[in-house]
Amino acid sequence: MNYKGIIIAESLEDSSLLKEVRILDTKVEPITPEHKTPWLKQWTLNTVEIPEDIAQIIAEKISQSFDRKHPDWYADYKNDKYHFIIFSGKIFKVDLANPVLYKDAKAYGISIGIPEYQVDFVPEDKTWER
Repeated sequence: MNYKGIIIAESLEDSSLLKEVRILDTKVEPITPEHKTPWLKQWTLNTVEIPEDIAQIIAEKISQSFDRKHPDWYADYKNDKYHFIIFSGKIFKVDLANPVLYKDAKAYGISIGIPEYQVDFVPEDKTWER
């Protein structure tokens, strides 16, 4: 089953990576102080679909493509079995049948400066419907 999730275009140093995934929807969100990204004026949230057979490869590419000046970003996508949570240089693949790794992914995200409310991963969360 294909994966669906969100990739914020401004999080990527090179947004050409988005050409490798299917974009289902795009929403532009103005920046607020809660976003903790004052160097930006907006977030471009791309709802994406990624084939199961290349999900790991795309995760690795995203992990290496985040903005190096501001590395406190993540992207995520899931299907009915797994949830990829991707940070700069670190990937969590959470088995939804045993979601214990959510705790580690959340702790890691907070440790690199992502606001806690943005790393509230739960197995039932439909990340692509934000």
